[in-house]
Amino acid sequence: MNLLFDFPQNWVILFFAFLLIWAVLLVTRKTNGRKEVKEQVYLAVAGLFALFLMEVFATQSNLWHYIPGDWPVILWPTYIAAILFGYQLLRFIEENLIVKSVDIR
Repeated sequence: MNLLFDFPQNWVILFFAFLLIWAVLLVTRKTNGRKEVKEQVYLAVAGLFALFLMEVFATQSNLWHYIPGDWPVILWPTYIAAILFGYQLLRFIEENLIVKSVDIR
């Protein structure tokens, strides 16, 4: 059980960095950020499935490998946090840069 949670601290820092920036962008985009929770959940699940397929392909084709007992458990929550952050970042850019420069609203 100890090996399951024994991973480098950088993974924890990366996870919380993505999560913190996602939360900041969610709060910054007050009006639209909270209404899009369903979209974010769908995107996170679809993205996680795609990343799972990538991991399976990469490990099966020996692009990279994990030593038995050295699988970074924090990898999957970090993937989810990164996907959610990416969603919020793209929406933020779309609302603040693209819409204002085209002056749609």
